[in-house]
Amino acid sequence: MSMQHKDLHSKLSLGGLLITLGIIYGDIGTSPLYVMKSLIGANIIDNELILGGLSCILWTLTLQTTLKYVIITLNADNHGEGGIFSLYSLVKKTKVKWLIVPAIIGGSLLLAEGIITPPISVSSAVEGLLIFNPDISTIPIVIIILFFLFTIQQFGAKIVTKFFSPVMLVWFSMLGILGIIQISQNIEVLKAINPYYAYKLLTSDVSGHGFFILGAVFLCTTGAESLYSDMGHCGRKNIRISWVFVKTTLVLNYFGQGAYLIQHNGSTLSQLNNYNPNPFYLIMADWFQPIGIIVATLATIIASQALISGSFTLINEAMRLDFWPKVKINYPTDVKGQLYIPSINWLLFVGCVGIILYFKESKYMEHAYGLSIILGMMMTTILLNFYLIMKRVKWYFIVPIITLYLTIEVSFLIANITKFMEGGYVTIFIATILIGIMSTWFLAKKISKSYTKIVKINDYKKVLEELSVDLSIPKYATHLVYMTNSNRSDEIEDKVMYSILQKRPKRADLYWFIHVNILSEPYKKEYKVTEIIKDDIYRVDFYLGFREPTKINLMFKEVIKDMVSNGEVDITSRYESLNKNNILGDFKFVLSEKFLSNDSDLTFFEKIVMNTYFLMKKLSLSEEKAFGLDSSSVKIEQFPMVLHPPEKIHLNRIN
Repeated sequence: MSMQHKDLHSKLSLGGLLITLGIIYGDIGTSPLYVMKSLIGANIIDNELILGGLSCILWTLTLQTTLKYVIITLNADNHGEGGIFSLYSLVKKTKVKWLIVPAIIGGSLLLAEGIITPPISVSSAVEGLLIFNPDISTIPIVIIILFFLFTIQQFGAKIVTKFFSPVMLVWFSMLGILGIIQISQNIEVLKAINPYYAYKLLTSDVSGHGFFILGAVFLCTTGAESLYSDMGHCGRKNIRISWVFVKTTLVLNYFGQGAYLIQHNGSTLSQLNNYNPNPFYLIMADWFQPIGIIVATLATIIASQALISGSFTLINEAMRLDFWPKVKINYPTDVKGQLYIPSINWLLFVGCVGIILYFKESKYMEHAYGLSIILGMMMTTILLNFYLIMKRVKWYFIVPIITLYLTIEVSFLIANITKFMEGGYVTIFIATILIGIMSTWFLAKKISKSYTKIVKINDYKKVLEELSVDLSIPKYATHLVYMTNSNRSDEIEDKVMYSILQKRPKRADLYWFIHVNILSEPYKKEYKVTEIIKDDIYRVDFYLGFREPTKINLMFKEVIKDMVSNGEVDITSRYESLNKNNILGDFKFVLSEKFLSNDSDLTFFEKIVMNTYFLMKKLSLSEEKAFGLDSSSVKIEQFPMVLHPPEKIHLNRIN
């Protein structure tokens, strides 16, 4: 691990702890807005339900969030970065092929979560207004707030993040104080610390109790995945220390809501307040409710912000791993790892608005919420298992841990499956589309690679040398640059040679082959130059971290500058008049764009995959933009891709 990542994870500072509050805990920190409301639903309030529910919440936060994520998973950092794709990049080294399945499913579910978290949390907060005026339509307010949030993304979150930490500090302090006030009036609620109450509730056969209540309990741990995804921004130590404060205030608030509800045994929530039966707002004094609603709305906006920027990071990593079509990425600020992806931003916004218009109220969105998150957590557990094996952790440590988590998560899954028809199908549908896109892109890239013909450069050295000085062919460019996918420096794709020698012979003074290696660590910028023929053919290999922007134009210029200052290459123009006046030579990039040849003989499956791939390719970013090349100096050549060329055709000649 490099020094700077080591520093990040061992560094502990008040500023770091504050930033962590602002960036990481939005999602899990706003769950008190809807967990107790969801837990009770239309049931009659009684001691067994409240104490059992609180006990389940406390132990879920302890086992699922604290032990699994904060203590164990945060150790699985990829050079300081976390998240499901970073974890996949680490376990890829185990050479277990099928691990790509949980990675793609987990990544898709996390994106689907990015579509449902903003609507559910902002709606829950804004619905507090119904206490004052039951006729307010909250839908337009929620949509306006989200529109504002998605619009400011393009300026980078730097401007708004300054306000995040103080707001979240106020929010968590408010949660804790509201809880303490209620608990002090009814100390009996502390019995729920005993896990026996959880067991009693889950095995009860009273209507509205029992095992399936776990579906609502599970909502208290949503956002645990974000703790891991955002590790790179805050550092492991800051997350672990600040979690003690966050967990304390969350538990106090849940217990406070419980203490208030126990005093209203025998009622239902709608009898307590018909307009907004949310215990989160009911425990507030009347004079404090407007303040509570404002702080809650701000906290939910921050929670949504964290998920949106998390989605950008996720898509960026997916592109580097060949799971997602190339899309335009902007870097609005110079903050490391901060990026903005316009297409994803507006796709998420449209998805959020769709969710709001479809479900209308937060209580219906809860059903769509739990199912996708629990499936995502199970995918992390599978990858984590292989990470522990890779780290040579003793089996007697791995088996109980993984068994414990699969048991907990399968239980949550079974409890959440019942919500499939009530709205769970929405997120599963969204995730399925995303899984389809990722799998198709990955498979097509694999098929395409397996049919790419590679040739030895040595076989072409002589002809290239002669072509360079063949004056009967008009000069195409002083420097001719090709991007290559070939990993070895002594090999090149057949199509590159075809382009230079046959398509239209391209005479140049110098030929450059550029290859980009995306590494499984996040931040690295290195390059290596191989001289194939002195003053004639060079190959440049870039080694870039999976979070680095691929600005090949600028990077290549730096390489040339370096080589010139070392006296390795002369880049002045070879045209006599220009050379005399020290004018620099021209650089021309040639990119080949594949299209599916009609001569291909594909299986039905390959046909679907490749046709979908080429359709997505049309909609995605062009190669030149993806590599950050200047369009004025780029030539795009169409190259037919022939898969399974048909058998030889036998023709009979007749006289």
